[in-house]
Amino acid sequence: MSATTAVRPTFTDEQLAELLELIKGSDSVELKVSVPEAHQLSAAHALELDPLDAQIRQVYFFDTPDLTLNAHGVVVRARRIQGKGGDSTVKLRPVVPSELPAGLRRSSSFRVEVDALPGGFVCSATLKGAVPPGMIREAAAGARPLAKLFSKEQREYYTAHAPEGVGLGDLVTLGPIFVLKARITPEELGRRLVAEIWLYPDGSRILELSTRCTTTDAFQTAAEVRSFLGSRGIDLSGEQETKTQKALQYFSQALREGE
Repeated sequence: MSATTAVRPTFTDEQLAELLELIKGSDSVELKVSVPEAHQLSAAHALELDPLDAQIRQVYFFDTPDLTLNAHGVVVRARRIQGKGGDSTVKLRPVVPSELPAGLRRSSSFRVEVDALPGGFVCSATLKGAVPPGMIREAAAGARPLAKLFSKEQREYYTAHAPEGVGLGDLVTLGPIFVLKARITPEELGRRLVAEIWLYPDGSRILELSTRCTTTDAFQTAAEVRSFLGSRGIDLSGEQETKTQKALQYFSQALREGE
C-alpha cells in the first residue's frame, strides 16, 4: 500500500528511475503498508475486518541459525494454509528482471514482483510449489528431509543462488508464525485489499495491508489506495516493519539463546 513509495518527494530522481525500470520488467506490483501496533485495532475497526472471516496460516522459514541465506538475499519458506493445503517457496531478492534467465521467466511457477512500501521498494523473484501440509509439519519436526518440500526446479534454483556449502539439509526451522489473513473489497475503492496479522510468540504483531496490481497501473492504484485509507483515518506515517525480517530475527535469536 505504498502510495508513499511511489510518490514521496524524498525519493531521488535516480531512485524513481530505478523503480520505473524494475516495474517495467516485472510481472506485477504489490503495494504494502504496515500499521503501527498502537493503531492496529482502530484500523481493523475502520476497515470492518472480521477475524471470523480470516484464513488461518502457519508460516515456516528455513535458514542457518545466523541467517546466512537472508544475508545473501535468499528466502526459503513453507506455509500451511487452512482449507488450501500448503506451498513452498524459494525467493531471491533483490533482483534485476532483465538479468533473469528467459527459461525461468516462462515457468508458470515463477513470479517477478516489485514490493513497494512507504519509503522503499524491492524486486523479488519467487519460485513456488504445492506441497501437502502434513509433509510440511514432518519436515519442520525433522522427520522428513527438507528437500522433499521442494520440486526439482526449486532445488536447482536454490542451488544456483544459495551461498556455497549451504545446502537445504543444512538449514534449521525458524517458526512457525501464526497468521490470520482476510480479504475485503471496499465498495468505494473497487479493488481487493488483503489484511494479514502476523502473531509473534513474544506477543508482538504486525498488521500489513496490501493489494496487488498490474505494472501499468501501479502509481494510479497507489494514489487511490492511499486516498481510501486516509479517508478511513488509517495512519500511513508510522515506521514500517517487514513480516519476514522480523520473523527471521526473532527465531534466530531464540535459537541462539537456546529457547
